[in-house]
Amino acid sequence: MDFIDYYSVLGVPKTASDDDIKKAYRKLARKHHPDLNPDDAEAKKKFQQINEANEVLSDPGKRKKYDQYGKDWQHADQFDEARRNAGQQQQSRRQYAGGDDFSGGFGGADFSDFFSSMFGQDAGTGGGRRQAKFRGQDYQAELHLNLRDAYTTHKQTMNVDGKNIRITVPAGIDNGQKIKLSGYGSPGVNGGPNGDLYITFVIADDSRYKRKGNDLYVDEEIDLYTALLGGEKIIETLDSKVKLTVPPETQNGAKVRLKGKGFPVYKQEGTFGDLYVQWQIKLPTNLTEEQRELIRQVAAM
Repeated sequence: MDFIDYYSVLGVPKTASDDDIKKAYRKLARKHHPDLNPDDAEAKKKFQQINEANEVLSDPGKRKKYDQYGKDWQHADQFDEARRNAGQQQQSRRQYAGGDDFSGGFGGADFSDFFSSMFGQDAGTGGGRRQAKFRGQDYQAELHLNLRDAYTTHKQTMNVDGKNIRITVPAGIDNGQKIKLSGYGSPGVNGGPNGDLYITFVIADDSRYKRKGNDLYVDEEIDLYTALLGGEKIIETLDSKVKLTVPPETQNGAKVRLKGKGFPVYKQEGTFGDLYVQWQIKLPTNLTEEQRELIRQVAAM
């Protein structure tokens, strides 16, 4: 993977404070958010880089490793462990040979041994050492959907690090849910395994339906006369239409439960939550004087 300067991505210097990084991230995230740049692949890629940069630089531990190791920061613990092992080997050799080298650090052949094992380079020893293998970096990505997209199982194509990845989105995926695609991260070092790709799903609010778990809630208007005398109302669900009976004297805010007409349960084919319809009584307007008089007569009774 090509090196990405996270500081340049956020437009801040390496001396930037945590607040500077937070402000820069929020500003750029709003500017390049996919919802504001539909069908703009470049904006989507930029948004992913911004999130990746913020994830690293906003974490003190990750930032320290990134400053020291650059694009290989996720291998920092392995590098440090290799250095410690090399130092221990050097000390053991000195003790075995009766040496008294107290200069510290890495010396002579041991120094080349360390880098030979780390990077596969030979400093005059003739080569042939086995190279250390390191796992590739994990990728983090977001996939933005609307509620109706999440209702059905479908295919989506994502661009991650310049590569198009086609995935199957299962019906019932939840907002904020994260899934892992093994081996779709950065390539490993020296033949090590690839990293993984973690996808977080961001599902936008729907203008009609409210989702709570696997249940859906919707407000439906009925006129005053239907509420008082009863009647019928056709309701649109996410996949069909249902005719409901409105009982006489229905009160404002009364709810009707439609079993199995809610959201699909994740990875449980054929299982759905419920749909709750809440009646909203719409009062008549622009009444004629004759109509007002009739209402007065009813009120007097």
